[in-house]
Amino acid sequence: MDFLTRDTCSIAKDLLGVRVIFQDDIHTYTGYIVETEAYLGFKDRAAHGYNGKQTPKVRSLYKSGGTIYGHVMHTHLLINFVTQAEGVPEGVLIRAVEPEDNIETMQLNRGKRGYELTNGPGKWTKAFNIPRHLDGSRLNEGRLKIDTKRRKFPRHIDESARVGIPNKGEWTHTPLRYTVHGNPYVSKMRKSDMQLPEETWR
Repeated sequence: MDFLTRDTCSIAKDLLGVRVIFQDDIHTYTGYIVETEAYLGFKDRAAHGYNGKQTPKVRSLYKSGGTIYGHVMHTHLLINFVTQAEGVPEGVLIRAVEPEDNIETMQLNRGKRGYELTNGPGKWTKAFNIPRHLDGSRLNEGRLKIDTKRRKFPRHIDESARVGIPNKGEWTHTPLRYTVHGNPYVSKMRKSDMQLPEETWR
């Protein structure tokens, strides 16, 4: 996955279907990314790097592409992949995952079953037991990895406004959220729109 020379929206779409892997001290958790959001840095009023804002909490966002930017929102850990050259604070939020390996342990970690297990940005990180200290580390150099070879490909990708972005002018409505059409692990998916997971991949 090229996190340096492609635009962030293209990367956000291409991450759909990529296999994400996390190893804690005991277990290996895997799943397939089904929902992402692009955040476009300096110009994006909803982005943590808007107008070049720099605080200790967002330092990782300014590192080079392939860095993990983890931040806590409402006690939930959210994981982003930085997508541009050092100093350009753009990234992709991984919002939801279709679980694959170690689902029983994920259920214990979350206290949930079914699609609720990993259908949100704080849900999948808790299911995978991902710690906050991954912030600032490099993807594929530690315990969090992505596999772009053993991956899936969406039948269709939907584009929509990002979730929970009020009062940001045009950025509230800009379609920067990318989802695997019909996949039941996508967050806020209506039951009437759900398909069987296997039917949402090519």
